[in-house]
Order: sequence, then C-alpha cells, then structure tokens
Amino acid sequence: MMIQPRKELEGVLLIDKPGDHTSHDVVARVRRKLNMKRVGHAGTLDPMATGLLIMLIGKATRISQYLISLDKEYTGTIELGKVTDSQDAQGEVLETRPVPAFSEEEIRAAMRGFLGDQYQTPPMFSAIKIDGVPLYKSARKGEEVEREPRFIRVMNFELTRFALPHLDFTLRCTKGTYVRTIAHDLGAKLGCGAHLSALRRTATHQFTIGQAITLDAFESLSIPEIEKRLIPVHQAAPSVAL
Repeated sequence: MMIQPRKELEGVLLIDKPGDHTSHDVVARVRRKLNMKRVGHAGTLDPMATGLLIMLIGKATRISQYLISLDKEYTGTIELGKVTDSQDAQGEVLETRPVPAFSEEEIRAAMRGFLGDQYQTPPMFSAIKIDGVPLYKSARKGEEVEREPRFIRVMNFELTRFALPHLDFTLRCTKGTYVRTIAHDLGAKLGCGAHLSALRRTATHQFTIGQAITLDAFESLSIPEIEKRLIPVHQAAPSVAL
C-alpha cells in the first residue's frame, strides 16, 4: 500500500509571542515544529514586546503585504525620566531627568497631541535599510543616519493607569508606527524624557490576542490539532485573490 505524502499545511496561525524572542525566532520554532520552510509572519514585534504575531503558513505567505498593512492595537507602559538609545527598556540609558509632579490631565492632554495624521522619524535601532544597511547596525557603531519621516496615523492613545513615573496606555495606529518612538517623543514633549518599558500587541484589525496560542502550547500540539487552528486564506484576506 502506497503511503500518501502529507499535504503541505496552509493558512494563518495566531501566536502569542513571548518576550525576549525576535519575530524571526518564532518563525524558526514554527518551521521546526511543522518541518516546513515556507513560514513567515505579517508584522514584526520587537524582542521586548509580547503579543499577537500573525504567522503565515505555506501559500498564506502570499498575503503577507495585505496583513502587514492592517491597523494594530497595543497596550504598554511608558517610563518617564529616562531616555535610552533604543527608545525602549532594552537600550542603554543616555539621560536621567527628574519627573515633575504632572497631573493626570496634563499627561492626557500631551497624549491627545499625538492623535491623527503625522510624520514619524523611525528610530536608529530599527531594521529599516538605508543604502542596503540596516539602521541598527549603524546605530551599534555609534553612527547617526538621516532617516526619511514616515506617514502614520494614531487613532487612539489613552492613559489607562497613572502612577508616575509610569504611564500605562492603549494605542491604535496604522502600520509602520514605532510605539517606542511615540513614548520617546511624549517624554520630549513633557520635557523630562521617556522610554517604552513594556509593550503588548493585542490586535491586528479583526485578529485578537484572545484567538492566539502561546508558542509553548503550539509546540505541544499534534499536526492535525495545528491544522484545525489554521485560519483559511480566504477568511483571513477575503479581498485578496491568490
């Protein structure tokens, strides 16, 4: 009796990315589990960040650009008074400043200033390539490279916990928005400096963190169980014809 080769899996898998993992680390672990090379993701998360990472399995890699373009939602924490070179907690502290006794309304008013359409200058510690060289490689050499500001839109930026020097927030924004740059720029606006100390992606358009599975839980599943969790391409991107 001839054994039929297993058909290649295809679809969208929602993973809850752990901290201290790059998005590429997650891709590598999914590839190993599925024994497949054709695995990608739709929208990088920084190593420090946790939360929703959309994995593309098999032919679903074709809808990458569509899914990357969707709006994102986050929760996180900003720490006032410390400026870092990476604009988040993983960077070196460049400056420490006293934090004034801001009122909650002063913070909310400053945050409202970030709503709407705007241009944002990407941070030096990013994977954007200038003349073929990722910016983070230049940053590690202590070099500052001129960056082209990018158009972004912030639809929601709300304070959810006020506990100076820490500010918890929710944020909804368009693709390509650097949340750590918003944290850095808020600190500059307030005059005391700031960096992003925690970040979690909670949604990408219709996909939510409640639908996701942790990486460890994913690795404990059988292939048939994983196949049941895959979102078909026609459901994930109904307007895209493959």
